Amino acid sequence: MSSLAFYRVAIPFRQGFKHGSAERTQTQAVWVEASRDGVTGVGEGCPREYVTGESLETAERFLTAHRPTWERGFEKLDDMTRWLHENEDIVDQNPAAWCAVELAYLDLFGRERAQSVEELTGAPPVRGSFRYTAVVGDSDADTFDATVGRYRRVGFSDFKLKLCGDMDRDREKLALLRKYEVPENQVRVDANNLWDDTGEAIRHLTALDFAFFGVEEPVAADQLDALREISRAIGCRIILDESLVRIRQLELLLPDPETWILNVRVSKMGGVVRCLDLLDRSNEMGLPVIVGAQVGETSLLTRAGLLVAAAAGDSLLGQEGAFGTFLLEQDVCEPPLMFGAGGTLDADALGLASRPGLGIEVTAAESIFQPL
Repeated sequence: MSSLAFYRVAIPFRQGFKHGSAERTQTQAVWVEASRDGVTGVGEGCPREYVTGESLETAERFLTAHRPTWERGFEKLDDMTRWLHENEDIVDQNPAAWCAVELAYLDLFGRERAQSVEELTGAPPVRGSFRYTAVVGDSDADTFDATVGRYRRVGFSDFKLKLCGDMDRDREKLALLRKYEVPENQVRVDANNLWDDTGEAIRHLTALDFAFFGVEEPVAADQLDALREISRAIGCRIILDESLVRIRQLELLLPDPETWILNVRVSKMGGVVRCLDLLDRSNEMGLPVIVGAQVGETSLLTRAGLLVAAAAGDSLLGQEGAFGTFLLEQDVCEPPLMFGAGGTLDADALGLASRPGLGIEVTAAESIFQPL
């Protein structure tokens, strides 16, 4: 029988991060530890009210309600995946909280069997280099200029920026990208569901006169017909994030897979098992993916994202996250998993493919873990 402990993680940011749906100055995460016979696995999830309707409070209720079942019943991977598939509707309402539980047990099972999570789940090994996108929040012109300049000086070529809906400010941001000679076809923008009106979204995006390779969530979530209209009008693909939180939503994209790019965030989707299932289906449909990240993820979710990115293979268009202590005042491990020059992370240098479980050894001060 295993035992579970639940915490919230509170790590201040070095600099606040703002977009159309929220502004953050510290992490908002759930941390789970699963222990048995002196072995402990750890997991993380990032509940977001504006993405999946979750909060730290709903996460606590979910974790507390199911704790006895998990502690008694999860002896091996098959037990956990069986519970997941029998309780899809419950997990759909609590994906980030479940993600933390699932990762903790995957880490525990892997450590008990001296297997990496990839060996345990049958996913491809995490090897080689992974290249990350520079993500720039909604900030004043001087901060935006300085941020883009830093990214360019260390070799970033792919950019994602947050739109605010103010024409002058958004044009100013794009002018700064041109100043730093960022290729337009390597830029995507995230509107975080800014516009209520489809026509207004089209007018704004058209007037920006920029050849984005993708536009993420310009209108309210799940408005697929409106998103199709916007895609046709501006001539680029739509990136689905808040509009893609369950695998069954993929069937709605069957008529026009060329319209879409999927933003697959491990916490949002409810863990790596569901991400792997989604990739199996999206690859059949020919849908490209971006492996996204929640602002404020620690190295633990970065590690989970690497598994998903490796599994995406040729369908992977971009990867977000791995900010580590560029954003966080401290991370949960040393050294943290974070990108280096050119936005690359060298998995081989970290030896992740040969370490048991998730391969993360937690070194953070106990003070950042506050009991739920």
